[in-house]
Amino acid sequence: MEFWITQTFNGISYGALLFLLASGLSLIFGVMRIVNLAHGSYFLLGGYVGLTTVWQTRSFTLAVFTGALAVALIGLGMERFFLRRLQKQELAQVLMTMGFALIFQDLALLIWGGDPYSIPVPPVLGGSLRSGVLVFPVYRIFLIGVAAVVAVALWLFLETTRAGATIRATVDDWEMAQGIGINVPMVSMGVFGLGAFLAALGGVVGGGFIGVYPGVDFEILPYAFVVVIVGGLGSLQGVIVGSLLVGLLDNFGKALFPELSYFTLFAPMAAILAIRPTGLFGKV
Repeated sequence: MEFWITQTFNGISYGALLFLLASGLSLIFGVMRIVNLAHGSYFLLGGYVGLTTVWQTRSFTLAVFTGALAVALIGLGMERFFLRRLQKQELAQVLMTMGFALIFQDLALLIWGGDPYSIPVPPVLGGSLRSGVLVFPVYRIFLIGVAAVVAVALWLFLETTRAGATIRATVDDWEMAQGIGINVPMVSMGVFGLGAFLAALGGVVGGGFIGVYPGVDFEILPYAFVVVIVGGLGSLQGVIVGSLLVGLLDNFGKALFPELSYFTLFAPMAAILAIRPTGLFGKV
């Protein structure tokens, strides 16, 4: 029983990290129909900017905000000056975002070097909670809490505000949204910036969890795509369920069948897509 509880907790905490990365990717996918292969780079850059902020100020809170905001500005610039010119050019979008991902990776290697780092976390988040023989790291609980707060905030934003209704309309049918007077380019830029912000936020809080190192962007990006595809394009509910599912499958797969860990993750994904090609909560 101890094994199952521990692994479930670890899977949920990893799923929480995936949610921060995949929620923005899902919105970008849904609104702009862009396969953004640079999304993992926002996670990487957010972690490095947060790390530098902690080194300079010793403030983890400031690191979270500076990392997320700095990368959000990069995302806004990418959308406005590069990707907006490539509407409905899927191959060009893939090549452009892949090029940016490689550029960001090389710049990170040049600026921060090739050593792995872990973002120092406040002492209050560094301990563990014990319940009998079970041990729950406080930082993993904090990570789950951050993901829960972000999920609630996104739901309130998308479901109860005019801007959220505009985004949902654009996700459903961007051509119709443009026809009724919605400024789709402005919505796209805002969503792209929000997606970059969420990915960078995941990079900063994830830096105290899995660390910051060259290559983490391409390691975690496929998991985010699995979450989006399984959950359904542009669906917040789908991202929540998909993140938990992928986090649990990945964690239990590596714990129980380490030599088949990718099979235990991608085989259920293939089965789900065979039954629901649009994902669990995608619109048919």
